Amino acid sequence: MKHISHQIRRISLISLILSANAFALDTEFHGFVDGRAGMRTQNDPYEDQQSLAEIRAQLDSLTYLDAFTLQIRADLVYDALADDPEKIDLQTGEGFIDLREFNILFTPVDWADVKLGRQILTWGTGDLLFINDLFPKDWNSFFLGRDTEYLKAPSDAIYASLFPSFGSIDIAYTPRFDADRYIDGSRISYWNQGLNRIAGQDAIIKTDVPNNNFEDDEIAARFYRSVKGYEAALYFYSGFWKSPAGADPVSGKATFPNLNVYGASAKGTLGSGIVSTELGYYDSRDDSGGGNPFVRNSEFRFLAGYERELAKNFSAGIQYYLEHMMDHNDYLDGLPSTKYAADENRHVVTLRLTRMLMNQNLILSLFTYYSPSDHDVYLRPVATYKLDDHWKLTANGNFFIGQYDHTFFGQFKNNNNVNLGVRYSY
Repeated sequence: MKHISHQIRRISLISLILSANAFALDTEFHGFVDGRAGMRTQNDPYEDQQSLAEIRAQLDSLTYLDAFTLQIRADLVYDALADDPEKIDLQTGEGFIDLREFNILFTPVDWADVKLGRQILTWGTGDLLFINDLFPKDWNSFFLGRDTEYLKAPSDAIYASLFPSFGSIDIAYTPRFDADRYIDGSRISYWNQGLNRIAGQDAIIKTDVPNNNFEDDEIAARFYRSVKGYEAALYFYSGFWKSPAGADPVSGKATFPNLNVYGASAKGTLGSGIVSTELGYYDSRDDSGGGNPFVRNSEFRFLAGYERELAKNFSAGIQYYLEHMMDHNDYLDGLPSTKYAADENRHVVTLRLTRMLMNQNLILSLFTYYSPSDHDVYLRPVATYKLDDHWKLTANGNFFIGQYDHTFFGQFKNNNNVNLGVRYSY
C-alpha cells in the first residue's frame, strides 16, 4: 500500500505540472483516465495468471504559437504487474510514464510541413496488417488487451510532408533505430527456437539492439497521389527488421538485421465498398543468398482487402495476406535439423465484423485472423459501451488456437485472456 500511495502522489504531482498548460494562451488540453484488469483463461506455467492490472492517466496538450505548434501527450501509469515500476524506459514504455508524443510542427515554406520530435506515425492500407508501415508497434499491448491505439508505439523522428504539384511526399528520418515493443517473454509466453519449446519469464529474450545515433538510423519515404479516383502510393524504407529477426551465434542474443523495403499500394471505391491492395519486397541485406540460418530471409508480401456496409450499422471487412519467402531451398539447406522449417508461403485471411446498437452507443466487433498454412487462429472480440460524453466501458478478449506450438499465433495459445476496462475522458 505504501508503494501504491507513493505512485499515486507522483502521478498527481506530474498531472498538476502538465495541466498548467491548460491555462496558457492558445492551448488545448484534454485526456483520459483508463483502468484495465485482465486474466488468463488458462494456466500458463511461464507467466502470471493476471495479464493486466493498470491505471493510465493520459495528458494531451496542443499549444499554438506564431511560429509552431507544440504537442505533448504522455501516459502516467500505475502497473501492478511491473517488475520494476521505478525504472523508466521511454523506448519500451516501461515505468510510470510513457511519453507518447512530444513534438513541434512548423511550416518552413508554403509547400512543406515539418514535425520534429516524438510522434506516432502510420501509413499503408491494411487493417491490423502491415507491409510498408515500418514504424514501431507494441505487440505486448495488442495481445494483452489494451486499447488498439497502443498498438502503435512512438518514433523519435523528423517527419516532413512536401506538396509539389505532381503529388505528395512524406519523409520520416529516425536518427536512432526505434524497435518494436516486441514479445520477449516478460508478459507473454512465446516459441523459443533455441529451447525447442514454449517459454516465458524463464527465458526472457536478450537482444542486441542497434543504438548508435546517426549510424543506426532509419529512413522511410512515401509518394502518393490520386490516380483515376484511387489513392496510389510508392514506399521505401531503409533500416532494420523491427522485431528480432536474427541471432548472434557467439553471444546468443537476438539481433535486428539490416533491411530495405520497396512497396506500393492503392485504395479506392469499388461498387458499394472500399477495395485496397498493398505489396512490398523485404530485402534482408544480411542474408542476400538466403542460406544464413541466423538471419531471416528476404520476403515478398502482398495484401488485398475489401470492406463495405452489409446493413444499417453493420459492416464487414475481409483481407488476404501473403508472406512468400525468397530462396526457400537455400533456407532449408542452411537450417539445422533441430529447427522447425518455415513454409515457403504463409497465408492469412482476416475478417472484421462491426455492429453498432443503441444509437451507436454500443459497438460490438470481432476481428479474426486465420492462417490455413499455419493452421492457427487469433480472435479479438471487443464490446464498448458509451455511457455519456465522458464515460466508456470496454470488454475484450484475445484467443489463440493453434495446431502447432511453433507457428505465429499457435505459440501464444497459453496467453488467452479476457479484460474489462473503464475510461473517463475530459
